[in-house]
Amino acid sequence: MHDLPPGWVTDLAVLRHSGSLIEDHGDHLVVRTPQNPDFHWGNCVLVLDERTVGDADGWMAVFDTAHPGAAWVSVGLIAEPDDAAAWTARGVVIEADDVLTSPQPPRAMPLAGGYTVRRIAGDDWEQVVAAEVADNELSGAYDPALHERFARAQTELRRRLSDQDVGAFFGAFADGVLASSLGIVVCSRTARYQSVGTDAGHRRRGLAAHLLGVAAAWSAERGCNRWVIITEAANPAGRLYRSVGFEPDVSNARAYRAPAR
Repeated sequence: MHDLPPGWVTDLAVLRHSGSLIEDHGDHLVVRTPQNPDFHWGNCVLVLDERTVGDADGWMAVFDTAHPGAAWVSVGLIAEPDDAAAWTARGVVIEADDVLTSPQPPRAMPLAGGYTVRRIAGDDWEQVVAAEVADNELSGAYDPALHERFARAQTELRRRLSDQDVGAFFGAFADGVLASSLGIVVCSRTARYQSVGTDAGHRRRGLAAHLLGVAAAWSAERGCNRWVIITEAANPAGRLYRSVGFEPDVSNARAYRAPAR
């Protein structure tokens, strides 16, 4: 059993709940998600030895062996390397995600007028897929066809978590149209938020803040007494999370190279 910070602990817990396979090789873990082969961080390697996080050649070889044919590189790092030059020389970017935690449920915020909130179910899941696809169309980050395939497979995994009541996903709707959504997964006594997003036309109305409280209440009823949320370090959403009670914890470091377009 490895002593991991809360970001990686909950990442792995969610993956296990989703049916991912996790192999322990002592100084690293190999993660595979056969149900979604396009999921980069469900098909990855996690380096557990801080002394070797700068060994780009070595860990990329491990990744290639574990995931032959992958068009991307996704290697989680237990700590950021002191010198990232070996990674950047291979076209791999070192990213740091902010991990925020709270021993109390986030402060409940009121729901803006004109919206209704419900647990996502049935035909709502197709709206979740559509929102994921639309976000990628705006950013142009990934090949549209591959990303839609990923989004559909990932949404099916989340639907199964919800059906099993291991997780729950909630949406704010305006006239039946999904405006904002997020999920939460029970990881023992810790609850981990998932996939917080709000449509551009509905932002700055406190929808995500309200849903944070709704999801926290659901998880508290299931025995959770700690909450974890992760966001990109440069994402302004971190200000929202801090405003409702989250505090910075140990960051997640990742070595990543996206597929060529």
